Amino acid sequence: MGERDQAAPRRRGRPPATDSAETRTNILDCARRLFAERGYSAVTNKDLAAAAGITTGALYHYVESKLDLYAAVNDDLQARVFERFQRAIDSSPTFVGKLEAVLDAAREMNLEDPSLARFVGVVWSDMRRDDEVRERLGAAARDRERFFVRLVDVGVATGEVDPDDRPVVRELVRALLMGVTEASSETPEQMQRAVDGVKGLLRGTLLRPVRP
Repeated sequence: MGERDQAAPRRRGRPPATDSAETRTNILDCARRLFAERGYSAVTNKDLAAAAGITTGALYHYVESKLDLYAAVNDDLQARVFERFQRAIDSSPTFVGKLEAVLDAAREMNLEDPSLARFVGVVWSDMRRDDEVRERLGAAARDRERFFVRLVDVGVATGEVDPDDRPVVRELVRALLMGVTEASSETPEQMQRAVDGVKGLLRGTLLRPVRP
């Protein structure tokens, strides 16, 4: 008998742990791209299963509902993004340097996988439109808020930000990152221009105010 005849048949039932982990990763990646393209409400479980190359029944082996999958995709993205952002802010001792490094990290991640930035933008939109999504992702949104707070507090500590301006600067940072990720991620060139523009504003080299 040949080697193929002697090979033991593949066992049925629950997939091995390695297969299960790989399938889950594939589901998350495919779901992120689909949600990033259409938004939460326009995607069905059938769409998600088809994108991942599995049956709808198999999808329920890994998640209980579309909302659970959406939250899992968001959790996975948050972990990936903020790990990169944390490394970025560790690269500079100043507020401006840290913010520029975060912008560069966002641009690099968009080059690696444009669906990352697009999903971030979709999440912000979905949370405004869908009460169910907003309630489910509330904790993740608060974690993201704490990141902005810590970043601005560095500027207060270094003297780059006046303590009285802390709330204003925090909203500015949020708006800048939202703009770069949501509105400027269609092409790498567009995002690079947006990042360069923000850096110019931070350094005071982009605009020349007209004095009366």
